[in-house]
Amino acid sequence: MKIEFGDDGIVIGAALIAPLLNVAPADVPGLMREGAITSLCETGIGEDAGEYRLSFFYQGRRIRLKVNASGEVLRRSIVDYGDIPLPNAMHRPGG
Repeated sequence: MKIEFGDDGIVIGAALIAPLLNVAPADVPGLMREGAITSLCETGIGEDAGEYRLSFFYQGRRIRLKVNASGEVLRRSIVDYGDIPLPNAMHRPGG
């Protein structure tokens, strides 16, 4: 499953991130509209130029996807604090 970069922004299928956030794909758009799922995009520099780090936050979970300019996922990571809210530092670039 690829990620699309276009004039209107970045398009990521709910089916890609939903299982990583432990939610149903159909619930992702509504949770994003409500602000329950938030996101952050970082553009790579130096040796990471041409790549992006996309972070998604939901309850006590943060997922990160490192992708290249063609939208292929190169790496993914998950931090799950369970019932404990994510520390604010986890919501910042590089956090």
